[in-house]
Amino acid sequence: MLDHFTPNKDIQSAENCKIIREFARKHGITHFYEGGACGIEHALLPEQGLVGPGDVVVGADSHTCTYGALGAFSTGVGSTDLTYAMVTGSLWFKVPESVKFVCKGTWQQWVTGKDLILYIIGMIGVEGARYQAMEFDGQAIEELSMDSRLTAANMVIEAGAKNGIFRIDRKALDYISGRVQRPHKVFESDPDASYRKVTEIDVGSLGLQVALPFLPSNARNVEEVRDVAIDQVIIGSCTNGRLEDLEIAASILQGKKVAKHVRCIVIPATPTIYRTALDRGYFDTYLDAGCIISPPTCGPCLGGHMGILARGERAVSTTNRNFVGRMGHSESEVYLAGAAVAAASAIKGEIAHPREVV
Repeated sequence: MLDHFTPNKDIQSAENCKIIREFARKHGITHFYEGGACGIEHALLPEQGLVGPGDVVVGADSHTCTYGALGAFSTGVGSTDLTYAMVTGSLWFKVPESVKFVCKGTWQQWVTGKDLILYIIGMIGVEGARYQAMEFDGQAIEELSMDSRLTAANMVIEAGAKNGIFRIDRKALDYISGRVQRPHKVFESDPDASYRKVTEIDVGSLGLQVALPFLPSNARNVEEVRDVAIDQVIIGSCTNGRLEDLEIAASILQGKKVAKHVRCIVIPATPTIYRTALDRGYFDTYLDAGCIISPPTCGPCLGGHMGILARGERAVSTTNRNFVGRMGHSESEVYLAGAAVAAASAIKGEIAHPREVV
């Protein structure tokens, strides 16, 4: 999947994509995606039914852990390990210890899986689940959308986890139905499973989160973050470029304008999400508000293209990392948030709670 620097941003990325394209053609790779058929990998694979329950999935991208939302053991590996897996069909792993997060209560308005995972990372730190399996369960998880589950699983790597895993319930089975064509097996934790730690979270007290530079663990309730003027907003990525995110952003931007000094870039994660958002009229809302709409691409998330930051600039982004220089200049700043805070901040021109603009 050609998603990181595509549409090709420069000669080097064009040459790289050419090598991959020729490799796929030479070996008759069926599942090769680029151009209008491509999207951001970790949104496209679940959408196309290429991953499912019981799978073991490895990918040369750390956010391969996304597929734990579908009951798969999935994790990122290095290029050498991936080559070995392609050649031999096997890899060596140490079985990770498990930590469990049991979520209860009623979700507040606008709060999503992004807020849950930022809160957890803020609570345990960026190495708090190092080489462990983060398991999510509880009544509140059952009420969480599949888009939000994929978002939460996507960011377990930011807590140092080896993988994240969600129990397969009726909502997950409905999502998989008609997508996953291969035989698959649903696994569940044993009733007497041993956990390194079990943490209970009342989501009713969970507010909208913002992670301040320069770590995803610098999480705060958005209402604690005041007077932070911004230059750019990114709504997209493998973390928050799904339909739920675009819908939330559109509902807040409806009838409003992006602040004059702010660039608001919206990046649907896949062509299907792009078309659905277009058909639902979200694009009209974005364009009327003064947003820029990008084709599906990783783009600015990793400092690739489509929204690089200059020295001293600040961005609110629905992406997954805010390390020094992650989105451009080493003296720029990235504040991580969900789509609701991102859209509200674009309107106000500074980090804001949606209720301040709606």
